Amino acid sequence: MAGSNISRRRFSTVAIRAAAVLAVGAAVVGGTASAPAPAAGTAGAKPTIVLEHGAFADASSWNAVIKRLQADGYPVVAPADPLRGPAYDAASLRGLTGHLPGPKILVGHSYGGSVISTAGADDPEVKALVYVAAFLPAPGETALELTGRYPGSTLAGTLDPVTYPGPDGTSTTDLYIRTDAFRHQFAADVPAGQAALMAAIQRPIARRALEEPATVAAWQQKPSWDVVTTEDLNIPAAAQLFMARRANAHVTEVAASHSVAVARPEVVVRVIEEAARATR
Repeated sequence: MAGSNISRRRFSTVAIRAAAVLAVGAAVVGGTASAPAPAAGTAGAKPTIVLEHGAFADASSWNAVIKRLQADGYPVVAPADPLRGPAYDAASLRGLTGHLPGPKILVGHSYGGSVISTAGADDPEVKALVYVAAFLPAPGETALELTGRYPGSTLAGTLDPVTYPGPDGTSTTDLYIRTDAFRHQFAADVPAGQAALMAAIQRPIARRALEEPATVAAWQQKPSWDVVTTEDLNIPAAAQLFMARRANAHVTEVAASHSVAVARPEVVVRVIEEAARATR
């Protein structure tokens, strides 16, 4: 009796194995077998989208863009930009991007363009740069200089400087946009209530950050895309177009304020995904 039970178990095991082999063989012959999904960081994976905000904003300014990118299957990171100066801020961003596996697309809004232009240089994992109403400085240029190269910016008259002493005895001047001027200056096409919230949570930029010359330009090495905002009161559209054309960027012009990622997130997402597809 025991011997027959053992024989039956052996027969069952052999039959199951044989059936499995036949099933796999039939699937392959019939063309229904599927390859395993690519692991994260492989050639088949979507790149990580890294969103760098600019002055007078914070990472929440990307919320509508993030929601759409995530829905389309992209991994997204939107770090806090220290807004202390291009070299310092780029070092902070490189620390993060170096920690993230696989290919990346760097996206910079406004002053964030200066940061990604430094952080993305000489990094083979950065596949493309996307500028959103942003600075694309060449080595030696400053954000302040580029803003004033063409007429149209009214930012200077809306600024509220705050100076405070540092622990080393030196002083720092941070720049805010006055809350009463914020919507008109920065977010004219954003609903009033949302613009008021943005004004309340704005993060200041150190004045010296706008005066610090760029030392490298990643757009000289990487393919670039640029969303140019034609109703911008911070960085004149003429200045944006000058920088974009100099970089041979793929340009999308949109009738929007400086806060285009808030007012027209679908346009920004479309350009980011175009850059991601073109460089995979």
